[in-house]
Amino acid sequence: MQVLVIEDDETFNAVLSRALTRHGFEVARATNAEAALDAARAALPDAVVLDLNLGSSSGLHLIRPLLDIAPACRIVVLTGYASIATAVEAIKLGATQYLAKPVEVEAIVAAFETDEESVPAAEAALPSDPLSVSRLEWEHIQRVLLENDGNISSTARALKMHRRTLQRKLAKRPVRA
Repeated sequence: MQVLVIEDDETFNAVLSRALTRHGFEVARATNAEAALDAARAALPDAVVLDLNLGSSSGLHLIRPLLDIAPACRIVVLTGYASIATAVEAIKLGATQYLAKPVEVEAIVAAFETDEESVPAAEAALPSDPLSVSRLEWEHIQRVLLENDGNISSTARALKMHRRTLQRKLAKRPVRA
């Protein structure tokens, strides 16, 4: 099985690629959107591991083009800043699974091999317990940020919040549910 790892952190990209190679996959690597699309055209991957944040751009913008190149590939989105809004958007765009970092390579491999009918990825992304107020705030900010295509100033205006305050909130790790 051919896997394409798209991750802007070169160290994490290399470590994950080696781990997937040890699990028997042929691995191609890319660290930015342009290189990812070139690698996808060359390798026609069966699966893609896609980082949600690729430098200054969102990995969500790559899901459709990757599926246009390799329609049957299974896309697993990884993120250090998981939110329900981005999970739902990733699934709507065609991702197979959405996993929060840190993640074990076994979870990624399982996401490649899981039947789509057995566990809907959107259901797996939703927590079963009610969210805390802090987590609800984080989720709301992420949804509005997504609606504004990642534009901080537009998001701050929509939330009636100072831009610097929003930037401070976004710099923090998401609050646990």
